[in-house]
Amino acid sequence: MAQCVTKIQLSISCTDLLDKDVGSKSDPLCVVMQNVGDGKWIELARTERIKNCQSPEFSTKPIVDYYFEKVQTMAFKIYDIDNKSVDLSDDDYLGGYQCTLGQIVSSQKIKGPLELKQGKPAGKGSITISAEEMKDTRVINMDVEARNLDNKDFLGKSDPFLEFFKQTDGGSWQLVYRSEVKCFWGAWAPNLTRLNDFISCCNLHFKKQKKKNYKNSGVVRVKSCKIDVEYSFLDYIMGGCQINFTVGIDFTGSNGDPKSPDSLHYISPNGVNEYLTAIWCVGNVVQDYDTDKMFPAFGFGAQIPPNWKVSHEFALNFNPSNPYCPGVQGIVDAYRQALPQVRLYGPTNFSPIINHVTQFAAAAAQQKTASQYFVLMIITDGEITDLNETRNVIVQASKLPMSIIIIGVGSADFKAMEFLDGDNGVLKSSSGEPAARDIVQFVPFRQFQNAPREALSQAVLAEVPKQLVSYFKLLGLSPVKLPEKSKP
Repeated sequence: MAQCVTKIQLSISCTDLLDKDVGSKSDPLCVVMQNVGDGKWIELARTERIKNCQSPEFSTKPIVDYYFEKVQTMAFKIYDIDNKSVDLSDDDYLGGYQCTLGQIVSSQKIKGPLELKQGKPAGKGSITISAEEMKDTRVINMDVEARNLDNKDFLGKSDPFLEFFKQTDGGSWQLVYRSEVKCFWGAWAPNLTRLNDFISCCNLHFKKQKKKNYKNSGVVRVKSCKIDVEYSFLDYIMGGCQINFTVGIDFTGSNGDPKSPDSLHYISPNGVNEYLTAIWCVGNVVQDYDTDKMFPAFGFGAQIPPNWKVSHEFALNFNPSNPYCPGVQGIVDAYRQALPQVRLYGPTNFSPIINHVTQFAAAAAQQKTASQYFVLMIITDGEITDLNETRNVIVQASKLPMSIIIIGVGSADFKAMEFLDGDNGVLKSSSGEPAARDIVQFVPFRQFQNAPREALSQAVLAEVPKQLVSYFKLLGLSPVKLPEKSKP
């Protein structure tokens, strides 16, 4: 189950609603619903009812869980409420609007026309929905040191640590932070550790000895204390950061003849294969964060016309000067059209396509703004043949605003992909240079063959928000536009 990235508060208003009441204006209420799959919808929240108003601004602000890695389709339905019953079947329907939560947060505010059933316009009625992250991104940074603490160990020195508590509404004290253990002359760094011998509590009530010559149990000094802002993923997205999505598809011979049902490129009578499923699952999520929805798509490892030379970076639409495809459907169409026009060959080289994207990411990095981030998805069936070149270019890419997703289709050995993932240690170049960040996520498709389609996108994209934030934080870049709540 995916973890909730954050909670979002929605503000809803409408204009020019239909007037279904005789002698007065409508009494609108908005119902917020979410599609949970298989055509099922659940109600998340309702706003208050506003009497006699055709352009309501609802004060009730529904709060919903937001997941970057999922497509969360929302419906906003407006009803004219003329009774006290919670049942809506006897109330007039004034129109509805559907969009994804990703579209709302990436736009920060979205406006659309209200529609009646069967897609008929609800007059001139429209709805405006805006989003705000329910999270305080302020953090306190303190530099604290302790001197002359009591020695509680019989033979050696004490191992002190510092604890901070907050007082609850009930008057009790709750632990909120524990420093790492240090020898008693040192200062503390902000890392949590295990409990150990208690020396004194952080409220600085040290004078509890009864000896006449007792002064204190030591001195704690706060050398500095300041409030900083740690920007979140949504701070950057709502601040105008665009996610640029690129796809690289493996056309090597090990996939098998696309005409054969045993081939990984064989398109079933239902119109799908593992490549297409991966494109749809991931692309449908990422497209909400790109305003123009034009996605470059490339193939590698095939002989291409007219000279039939092997290419490891050819445009799926065979237009090298403009490899962009309109939306996820455009990528799918380009893949289907390219498949019968190329000859599957080899070897399996990743570095050319990664290099291609790094050029654009490097250009974006020169702007020194948090305005663009790049996500490259490579779908492959087997062992990589340019491992050293690929690890070298990934290490360089780790210094740029980009992430790399690798989806392994078929049943091949993907040990090299797991090595590039770096989950078992920091990825290093062939010369020993470590990656600045972990930017690679590898997922084998076979683990999700019998799972819901959204499970693949959740596994593949779960790390992207953290990777995006880590890059901009590494460079000290603030969002292009700062929400009021995130201003220092």
